[in-house]
Amino acid sequence: MTSTSSPTSPCLGVFDSGVGGLTVLRELREALPGAPLHYLADTAYAPYGEKSSDFIAARSLVIGEYLLNRGAVMLVVACNTATAHAVNALRERWPELPIVGIEPGIKPAVAASRNGRIGVLATPATIASARYQTLIEAHARGVQVFSQPCPGLADLIETGELDGPALRGLIERCCAPLREAGVDTVLMGCTHYPLVQPLFQQALGPEVQLLKIEAAVAKQAQRYWAGDGTPSLILESTGDPTILRRLAASAMGGTTPSTRQVRI
Repeated sequence: MTSTSSPTSPCLGVFDSGVGGLTVLRELREALPGAPLHYLADTAYAPYGEKSSDFIAARSLVIGEYLLNRGAVMLVVACNTATAHAVNALRERWPELPIVGIEPGIKPAVAASRNGRIGVLATPATIASARYQTLIEAHARGVQVFSQPCPGLADLIETGELDGPALRGLIERCCAPLREAGVDTVLMGCTHYPLVQPLFQQALGPEVQLLKIEAAVAKQAQRYWAGDGTPSLILESTGDPTILRRLAASAMGGTTPSTRQVRI
């Protein structure tokens, strides 16, 4: 796959507050190997998980406009927090545009649980959102849901140090209440979290099922994508692109795609 394409050629636009959406990008690349992909990490304003709803919606609209101006004919919001607070605004602004969001998979977590006690690890903004509460009300009747906010965790992952003592300590503090609650299934409700999935599994214990939903997002995008074109990958960051480049190389299978900084 090449690392560049014409800025105005039709593409699938993907964005996240930072590097977390790389986990979605990886699944999209597998599901749509022929699609031109344009990924924007809004690292200058990361993390979204501790920002206001109005701020998240405003930034998402700015990014959507930017990607559409560069040829996006479809958007994937590869961020749970941005989906919770901005996907409705995006769909209102561009009602004819296919827009796929990502949100905590409460329904599959409930189906996977054996003891009816599930945990959700997510940003404070995701857990505080009306969209998240609606998911619980719709899919978790008769099941106990233990929502665990993880303030600062996405920010630590954004540094690119994925196995340091500070990160391990924060993950342990986030997982301890879920262990004490006796959950048997835990959902990673932030796209950053699968980047450190082994640390979560260690903290929760081998008997706990750890779920993510990035593959489901890619399948949904596959249903909507009808584009042709040459397979390509553009990676951009509103902040320093160094960490995005390094983590993208790992997430994308060892290649080092071209990554550039943009100011929007």
